[in-house]
Amino acid sequence: MATTFQVNGSSCTVEAPDNALLLDALRDTLALKGTRFGCGQNQCGACHVLIDGKSLPACDTPLWAAAGRAVVTVEGLGRPGMPHALQAAFLEEQAAQCGYCLSGILISAAELLAANPDPDDAQVRSALDKHLCRCGSHNRIVRAVLRAAAAMRAAGQAA
Repeated sequence: MATTFQVNGSSCTVEAPDNALLLDALRDTLALKGTRFGCGQNQCGACHVLIDGKSLPACDTPLWAAAGRAVVTVEGLGRPGMPHALQAAFLEEQAAQCGYCLSGILISAAELLAANPDPDDAQVRSALDKHLCRCGSHNRIVRAVLRAAAAMRAAGQAA
């Protein structure tokens, strides 16, 4: 089965079996390795991507569900030499330990900032609650999201 969709602003067509998952197409066919396989059961958040602006798990999303839609992975948030404000803030706050969970967290944070450019601490924590970070860098992650929101507002940027 051929599925055509947008990935990080470019159109692509992926040939895959009817039961193929979006995560497998992104990682194995399109070589976008930033989206992580965590639990495979929509429990950890490591595999989240934006689909038409909504943060969704790629591990249990069938590839056919992406047909005709816009998918953004962590690679699509910024460009080489021009990181997204979230990516820059995560570096500035040293918000990563192992980094395994961060691609999904960055995606959900981007969804939050697109809907709410001035979130408070509780709103950030609520938006990221579905993501597991076993390294314990939660407070630095929240600070990074708030820093990115402030930087984006100051620059007049949308998420």
